[in-house]
This record gives sequence, C-alpha cells and structure tokens, in this order.
Amino acid sequence: QVQLVESGGGLVQPGGSLRLSCAASGDIFYINTMGWYRQAPGKERELVAALTMGGTTNYADSAKGRFTISRDSAKNTAYLQMNSLKPEDTALYYCKCNTRASLTKGAMDYWGKGTLVTVSS
Repeated sequence: QVQLVESGGGLVQPGGSLRLSCAASGDIFYINTMGWYRQAPGKERELVAALTMGGTTNYADSAKGRFTISRDSAKNTAYLQMNSLKPEDTALYYCKCNTRASLTKGAMDYWGKGTLVTVSS
C-alpha cells in the first residue's frame, strides 16, 4: 500500500503564489510518474501537471508559464510551484502517484486526499 499526503494549500490573493507538496510513502519499489490534478466546484477533475522519474513533464495549457512541477527523488516527494494565481485556479488539488511495489508486480495509481487552494480577494 502507498500513502500520499498533500500540503501547502490555503487562501491566497490573485497574483499570489503557493507551493504544494506531495509526500509518498509505503510499499514503493519504483515510481513511474507523480502528478497534480484539480477539481473545481461543478467541474470535472483535470490534469494540472505531471512528471515522470525520467524527467518528462506535461502541463495543462492553463498552467503553462505559471506552474512548475518538480520532485525530490530521495524523499519520494513532488512539488507544485504555483505563481500568478487566478480566481479560476480555485480548486481541490490532488496528488497522484503511479508506482510499482516490486520488480514482478504491475504499476498502480494512488491518490492523495487533496488540499484546497482558494484564490480570492
């Protein structure tokens, strides 16, 4: 079993910044991908940013140029630096980790419980 714990959410004014953290722990042999998703009230969950352990990144168009995903491999932790925040960024942000528990087992997805980001003046 793998556990993901997000932190760093909160209330921020438009134009402000926040840094989210996602720490993965448990039965981890290898992490393939870590990423951030968000779900705003009345909207579907969407990808914000993803990062493979090989260094490949993928961003939503709305996040490009403002958000940056990074990782600390030694700590199995992913970060999302969010700058120039807009009211439309308000959402519950979830961390997802795709990992495998051993060399012979397939990969699985794990989700955190989410951290709330509210952008408002």
